[in-house]
Amino acid sequence: MAMAMAVMQGDEANEELKAQAHIWNHVFNFINSMSLKCAVQLGIPDIVHGHGHPMTLSQLVAALSIAPARAAHVGRFMRLLVHSGFFALQKINGDQGGDEEGYVLAPPSRLLLKDTATCMSPFLLVVLDPVVVMPWHFLSTWLVGDDPTTAFKTAHGIDMWDHMAQSPKLHNLFNEAMASDAQIAMSIVVKECGLVFQGLRSLVDVGGCTGTATRAIANAFPHVKCTVFDLPHVIASVPKSKNVDMVGGDMFESIPCADAVFLKWILHDWSDEECVKILRRCKEAIPSKEEGGKVIILDMVVNMKNGDYKSTETQFCFDLLILVLFGGKERGEHEWRKIFIDAGFTQYKISPVLGMRSIIEVYP
Repeated sequence: MAMAMAVMQGDEANEELKAQAHIWNHVFNFINSMSLKCAVQLGIPDIVHGHGHPMTLSQLVAALSIAPARAAHVGRFMRLLVHSGFFALQKINGDQGGDEEGYVLAPPSRLLLKDTATCMSPFLLVVLDPVVVMPWHFLSTWLVGDDPTTAFKTAHGIDMWDHMAQSPKLHNLFNEAMASDAQIAMSIVVKECGLVFQGLRSLVDVGGCTGTATRAIANAFPHVKCTVFDLPHVIASVPKSKNVDMVGGDMFESIPCADAVFLKWILHDWSDEECVKILRRCKEAIPSKEEGGKVIILDMVVNMKNGDYKSTETQFCFDLLILVLFGGKERGEHEWRKIFIDAGFTQYKISPVLGMRSIIEVYP
């Protein structure tokens, strides 16, 4: 009996220690993020990649021009980044058969290499920018307060759209992040989802920013007349393109007419009521379904039953990110269905072809 009680107490103590470690790991998650940001700012992925073979710690320190007093610290945060799966260690067989180890890129860090079509560094840098991180410190204040806007506005006094309009640095970071994501997503869309654009003669990319996604569509489907539609100050600095028109305006007021309206990562920035307003403007801009009219949405469809723990967690994190910054949300299918119906649409089709995101075709 005494032994059984001792075992039970031991199990309870073990569970408590596991619970403590679980809390620690979540408290320390920001250290992973900030260490990765540091690596990107120092250009470590490109340095390791450019080395051409496993790079020793001393070689990395030399390439970084780190002061001798701080050289030893590089290995400490590289140890964490190896553990987190961004770099790996490989044995280096020296002239005398030594077993020295060197750093190589792991698959995730290949998406952080500069000047590549799949570079995610701009997205990392904008999400971890101090201006964007600050509102998280005000989340509890916003939740218990009566401010009807966002935690971002609670922190900074203006919303994120206005802040970007006043801050060229943040605005450029945001545009670069959206462009890098568009390159990754659209390379898949145009190769694997060509039927979505079949039969279209014209398309307007609402909120198309610098036009990266629109140009990908125009290049892949030259028979489609493509237009980028965004706020005047957004498109003012975008270089003109021979196969893409640039039009300034407000999507809440009116949208240029076309066979299809394309919304990539737009609706998740807005409330349900605002999404209905945007979709009604979309409906006014397109012909009937029989004449080929539709809205093409590239966004998340939150699926809590897909069995993929990591993907679901990422979708939940995106949902809170959008809430804090813009007051928007990531939606499940039943939520999408409601706003489509409220906006006057009759049918939709979801194609989960982009990992955690889907293409949704909506018909009037």
